[in-house]
Amino acid sequence: MHKIGYKLIALFFLIAALLSAACDTPKKPPIKIVANSWIGYSPLFYAKDQGWLDEINIEVSNVVSLGESMMTYQTGHFQAITGTQYEYQKLHEKHSDLIPIIMFDRSNGGDMVMSNQSIADLQNTSDTIDVFLEIDSINHLVFKDFINAYQLSDKNFNYINKDQLRIVTQLKAKQATQSTIIITYVPYNFELEQQGFKTVASTKDTLDIIVLDALYTSKQVFLENQETFKQLKTQINRALKDLEQDPKAYYTVVKPYLEEVSYKDFKAALNDIEWLNQTLPDKVTEKMNHINFPSRDLL
Repeated sequence: MHKIGYKLIALFFLIAALLSAACDTPKKPPIKIVANSWIGYSPLFYAKDQGWLDEINIEVSNVVSLGESMMTYQTGHFQAITGTQYEYQKLHEKHSDLIPIIMFDRSNGGDMVMSNQSIADLQNTSDTIDVFLEIDSINHLVFKDFINAYQLSDKNFNYINKDQLRIVTQLKAKQATQSTIIITYVPYNFELEQQGFKTVASTKDTLDIIVLDALYTSKQVFLENQETFKQLKTQINRALKDLEQDPKAYYTVVKPYLEEVSYKDFKAALNDIEWLNQTLPDKVTEKMNHINFPSRDLL
């Protein structure tokens, strides 16, 4: 047989062997992220539905509350979690290598205190005040900041621990038999407004607390998948660009993840978020330093 024929046969077997080896190589398990239904995390949901996360081998699961996010992450079946600095600090107590790697936003009015009473009425009441909140979440810090800001620390509070969806479905201001406070965040506030509750304080102007939203993972997972997380950051930026260019189309994609919030309320909620995906303002950096929120590994 001609030498060229032998070379072609040899090349054929080499390619076949390489293809066989590639087929036998197990696919790397996906990076699994758990996130709750906060509009600030919607770029993840958008990227998921667009198929962009499949391309970089990332899966996102959504849950109702911040507390549920923490419990889900601690099952060990997820490699990353979205949350505020509160969830980070709580998880860091058990997982000392947990680090923030991608910033989403800061709440600029998106976390609020609602009530069926005015501030003056709350200050003057001698009755026990019902407080509905997710106790093991940033809600707790928002409430502490609220009672300090309005000199309510001497009041008697009855704490009722419920996730936001249960609060929304069970409460109506007109049916409340006593003074009630709700610590909540968008989009749940819109339905509470329809039920008669009013916002009496928020992170936009009346509360001193800063509420940050980020993606967290262990240092080891980050180092082993740094390039993938960089690609994730690119897809988040891509999603936010689509949001800026066509908010209605973006809303249509993420609506199923946001507890059926209307487009009008979705647009209003965007005014309560300051996106931090590009650069961190000096004021935000100062606040981060003040609450010991590490930034050295942020992409």
